[in-house]
Amino acid sequence: MPGNAVIIGASSGIGREVAKLLLADGWRLGLAARREEPLQELKAMAPGNVEVMTIDVTKPNAGERLQHLISQLGGMDLYFHASGIGKQNRTLEEDIELQTMETNAVGFTRMIGTAYRYFAKRGEGHIAAITSIAGTKGLGPAPAYSATKALQVTYLQSLEQQARGRGLNIYFTDIRPGFVDTALLNDSFSYPMLMRPEAVARDIVRSIRCRRHVRVIDYRYRILTFFWRLIPNCLWRRLKL
Repeated sequence: MPGNAVIIGASSGIGREVAKLLLADGWRLGLAARREEPLQELKAMAPGNVEVMTIDVTKPNAGERLQHLISQLGGMDLYFHASGIGKQNRTLEEDIELQTMETNAVGFTRMIGTAYRYFAKRGEGHIAAITSIAGTKGLGPAPAYSATKALQVTYLQSLEQQARGRGLNIYFTDIRPGFVDTALLNDSFSYPMLMRPEAVARDIVRSIRCRRHVRVIDYRYRILTFFWRLIPNCLWRRLKL
């Protein structure tokens, strides 16, 4: 049933497409990202059902600003985390690695933790987040991205176990897409099996409705990651990706 949802990373890509679908379904939305203009464009689609706020997940006050957004919205039933960055870094440039860690590890932990504590106090809620198939195994072309996605997967799994142990009625949905045709993939590499963000967003909304624990998008990537897991480390480290 529709309720109040907060989307972090709603200014573009998958987050923006999910916001459009939830609005069409009758949800009231709190939208956040670093850029306000794209958020205002979404608000113009349903002014009475959208609150917006600029939030940079790498800033120490991001959790506090999320709490303010929840208050403006009048409460939160669903938290959807779509914020993230990722770049190939075959020469291991330090700034790329550290920026990725700040956003995908520290920022992710900060925001997911804030949502979890809110729902723990409330007694119920639903946390959904975009991780990635890149967290399946360490990928040499994108070390920090791959490592932070593995962290995200494990963090959500850990929180789900903790919530069950505490008797909290908090649901978790871990969304693991393959390559999606968004601005995130803005380097010169030619990515295979690219998916449209609109199709991925539809799958995400269905997964949230069904309260799936884990959803790999799409079937081609489910097959791919199945076989990735079967490759022994002694062979994996020799692969040239």
